[in-house]
Amino acid sequence: MSERICKRAAESCTEQVQILMPEHINGYKRLFGGRLMEWIDIVAGVVARRHSGCNVTTAAIDNLQFEGAAHVNNTIVLHGRVTYVGNTSMEVRVDSFVEHLDGSRTKVNRAYLVMVALDENEKPTTVPGLILETDEDRAEWEAGEIRDALRKCRRADKF
Repeated sequence: MSERICKRAAESCTEQVQILMPEHINGYKRLFGGRLMEWIDIVAGVVARRHSGCNVTTAAIDNLQFEGAAHVNNTIVLHGRVTYVGNTSMEVRVDSFVEHLDGSRTKVNRAYLVMVALDENEKPTTVPGLILETDEDRAEWEAGEIRDALRKCRRADKF
């Protein structure tokens, strides 16, 4: 049996930057939540593809908390990283910020998504393990284990 390949979280980190335009805004003159969700899903997909080396699909958006507003002409920065991996799935955290002209950032949103790696037949396939290098990596992993267990309980409740 071969040993499972592992990767560092830094190898798949992804950042996307947007300038908010009028078409991104809802009736309350704020960033439309659905548009932000779309961008979050794209960032998570890129992170998961980079980590797994495979095509991926979104299995769940586990947690999506809106913490602040964004308005026309704001710069939005989305930063994604792998926080936990299972056998075929990866948990990806995406943080979204308004970046001010002075470079400071205000958090708008944090989301956790579960992405599943797919082989050439679109069947789930094994993903690399995750090398935990920092205290933050280890804390995210431990919290990811708890979130994974909660997701499994929620799925069990449906049957």
